[in-house]
Amino acid sequence: MPGSLGHEEQDAKTFASWGIDYLKYDNCNNDGSRPTLRYPVMTRALIKAGRPIFFSLCDWGDMHPALWGYTVGKSWRTTNDISDTWESMVSRADQNEVYADFARPGGWNDPDMLEVGNGGMTKNEYIIHFSIWAISKAPLLIGCDMRNITKDTMEILANKEVIAVNQDKLGVQAKKVRMEGDWEVWAGPLSQYKIAVLLLNRGSWRTAITAHWDDIGITPATSVIARDLWEHKTLKTRFAGNLTATMDSHSCKMYILKPVS
Repeated sequence: MPGSLGHEEQDAKTFASWGIDYLKYDNCNNDGSRPTLRYPVMTRALIKAGRPIFFSLCDWGDMHPALWGYTVGKSWRTTNDISDTWESMVSRADQNEVYADFARPGGWNDPDMLEVGNGGMTKNEYIIHFSIWAISKAPLLIGCDMRNITKDTMEILANKEVIAVNQDKLGVQAKKVRMEGDWEVWAGPLSQYKIAVLLLNRGSWRTAITAHWDDIGITPATSVIARDLWEHKTLKTRFAGNLTATMDSHSCKMYILKPVS
């Protein structure tokens, strides 16, 4: 269907006049031209329009936009479209993590919108979904029907502690720092020398997962305080060297670790 191609300046001025703050510029009906040539046209049009508009590039990751998107827009899709299934969600997370080093303040990897609340996954799987997107500094775009949102969905989407990890001013995307079979440890630095850690059980059985200090960037002898972001409580134990938690199938634990000695 017709879109902005060839009418970028006209559309950018119109969007600005409407008070639009966010533009997702999709890749449909693109006439076969290269995205590295096509998207900068809209970049220039938005600048000329005179209103700050967040420019979200979406070429479905086809041309590795993480490699060139920073000078063009504020975020770029690293994956094809997500769907409301466990397999789709974790595969998009995996694809997005490959480009972690290219994300930084002013330019973010985008593994597509959140499916939280659409009904295709369990509550624990949606908690994983939100946790990975948050620790990955991905845009947190609500993708469910806000008119029929449930209490469980709101508890996930409105978790201020997890959102704060996503919005941390240091702006460093977390990475997988250890994988063993069906379990993973994700970690990334936060401001004020804190570390965000996600323990993820992708398997079918309840299991214990350990985050080791030398994997996540803490010196081995350091003692830390751990804040559980889904239980909203600070653990009484001070941890040194590692932290272990046991969780059910398709469940996770998310912490902020604060060094104290």
